[in-house]
Amino acid sequence: MSKLSGAVAVVTGASRGIGFAIAQRFVAEGAKVCITGRNAEALETAVKDLGGSDVAIGVPGKGDDAEHRAEVIDTVRDAFGPVSILVNNVGINPAYGPLGSLDLGAARKMFDVNVLGTLGWVQESLRGGLAQTGGSIVNISSVSGVRPAPGIAFYGVTKAALIHLTEELAVELAPKVRVNAVAPAVVKTRFATALYEGREEQVAAAYPLGRLGVPEDIAGAVAFLSSPDAAWITGQTLVVDGGVTLTGAVQ
Repeated sequence: MSKLSGAVAVVTGASRGIGFAIAQRFVAEGAKVCITGRNAEALETAVKDLGGSDVAIGVPGKGDDAEHRAEVIDTVRDAFGPVSILVNNVGINPAYGPLGSLDLGAARKMFDVNVLGTLGWVQESLRGGLAQTGGSIVNISSVSGVRPAPGIAFYGVTKAALIHLTEELAVELAPKVRVNAVAPAVVKTRFATALYEGREEQVAAAYPLGRLGVPEDIAGAVAFLSSPDAAWITGQTLVVDGGVTLTGAVQ
């Protein structure tokens, strides 16, 4: 596969899970990638697993840190050239429970990372040449951003904001940059463990396709939206959920 041959991608939050699977798919399709994450050791291992420095580099740091974002884009340009694909995969959910008792400090942190951090990555990537390369942005949202999700409600609020941000950016950045989103349901990653651990069969029973997602399910959707096959698609949110939103559930 070489649909992304010559592409230079930044995938945030990609030392493991969905982000790593996206980076793997990009490399398999011919792209060079930069992955980010907070754990330098985990990033180093991930880069080796992706094939080493000829095709992948890792830059550790926090997604809501402006200096880190600038460092990533500068490093990518020096190593591989202008950015042509940005995947905003970083997201946090430090608070569970009803909105009526939600700690507002935790809510602000979620918004800073999940929404403002995403916008910051977009701004830096534009500085890094994204518009000049005819680039593509894919934001990782969630089905909790399209349907109510009790227990993770404010996380869902931030993911709904991310969907609207996707639409606004799609209009502003056209025709040079396409901007889309992917909204997964529960995917079997460490991040989502609390949503299915010890009861996976019960949770999966609500999914018409009979199973929870795996990172590769999301990677395929992101690769499609980043590729020339999606050249006439922008401002859209692709729900990748095993059919669960058809049943009225999101978890």
